[in-house]
Amino acid sequence: MNDLDVLRTALVCDEPTQEVIDRSRHRLQNHLRGVSTPRKRIGWLVAGSGVTAAAAAAAVLVLLPAAGAGSPPSAGSPAPAAAKTVTGQEILLAAATVAEHTPEGAGTYWHVHVTTPAITYEYWVKADGKKWFRGTKSGNQVIPMELTQAKPFSLVGVDLTLEQLRGLPTSPDALTAWITEALTHSTARTSAGPFTAADREEAAFLSLISLASTLPAPPAVRAAAFRALASYPGVRSLGDLPGGQGLLLPDGRRFVVDPATGRVNGTSVFVNMEGGLNEVAGPPGAKITAEWINDLPA
Repeated sequence: MNDLDVLRTALVCDEPTQEVIDRSRHRLQNHLRGVSTPRKRIGWLVAGSGVTAAAAAAAVLVLLPAAGAGSPPSAGSPAPAAAKTVTGQEILLAAATVAEHTPEGAGTYWHVHVTTPAITYEYWVKADGKKWFRGTKSGNQVIPMELTQAKPFSLVGVDLTLEQLRGLPTSPDALTAWITEALTHSTARTSAGPFTAADREEAAFLSLISLASTLPAPPAVRAAAFRALASYPGVRSLGDLPGGQGLLLPDGRRFVVDPATGRVNGTSVFVNMEGGLNEVAGPPGAKITAEWINDLPA
């Protein structure tokens, strides 16, 4: 077993037991039917029959009401238990559950819109590699890019076709292993030279961020990326922020995830359409929307 295998083994989280899943689903269904349940934080939920993925995510982050909620406690009754703080890992796992149950969407162009404190721009990518751009550099006009790329979708240091992207592994372990192996054979370089082992480790982490945020990864792959990110130690919740729940990542970068939609709405680091890494200093970072659409703007 090499160092990367040891690292991956150490970072993998245990799956919840069936008892936890069943208990959580039962409480959520009761809540949706208006049945009062004991006040307790749910740490894990899996969307069950008749329960939407968005409701599952919301239940992870919301304290369910106790019987008689809103009325003052009677004399001599015990004080209500304090709410458990939602962890960064729980936020990512909730987003993974929703992402996995969200339809992929369809369209001719993969559209990414990026807004930072300094600039705003957007681009459109077709599966055949043709790209269009609009931003300050184009006078806010939609213009075609000069080159058509055979592999137009970029992880950090690894370029992929849409078919390759859709064929990525759908388990956190296998996805991280695939990215690590691809980086080992990549010709990517930094200004100091070819990727070192540390460079590859960081690139793998940032590639997971790209799969969760700016790339047209299918639902199961996006969910795997969220779960892989949740397995890293040191992910910390920053609480409510515009666009969702703020997260402080182990490398000090920041992330805003909406667990109700399974989408990343803000990030301090992202891969641009040329495959380059962009860092956005200070809050709120970059606001990002990404989706399939059928038409270019006029």
